[in-house]
Amino acid sequence: MIVLLLGSNLGDREAYLNAACGMLEDALGVSLRRTVVKETEAVGFSGPAFLNMAVAFEAPEALTPMRLLDVCQSIEVMLGRPRHEAAFGADGRRIYSSRTVDIDILKYDDVECATKRLTLPHPQIYSRPFAAELLSEIELIIKNDIK
Repeated sequence: MIVLLLGSNLGDREAYLNAACGMLEDALGVSLRRTVVKETEAVGFSGPAFLNMAVAFEAPEALTPMRLLDVCQSIEVMLGRPRHEAAFGADGRRIYSSRTVDIDILKYDDVECATKRLTLPHPQIYSRPFAAELLSEIELIIKNDIK
């Protein structure tokens, strides 16, 4: 099971989340299971509140974690998020900013990896309470669907 975390804190946040879900389904040929949408404060910077949700789906046969990352980043760009190298402050902390949509891969089955572009499972799942909460919620939805 693949679990993604989606967030938006600019413009029509809910419309961006819905558009991203539709684009993911179209690009990957999957049907997403979704959590409720939760509003959370920006983490790591001062900005408007985010709407966040988790989605889950079974991996299509030919999909790899890197291909999924490419699809997610392409959708982010199509929905108005500029792509740029991560910026870091003098203290070494990553500098975050507002965005139309953010799509993070939280889990990709039981895959573990750590590359320059992708770390799985996502390293900030448990340092961000809303991410852990949404992950637990989507896992419960999946468990109940299987019964």
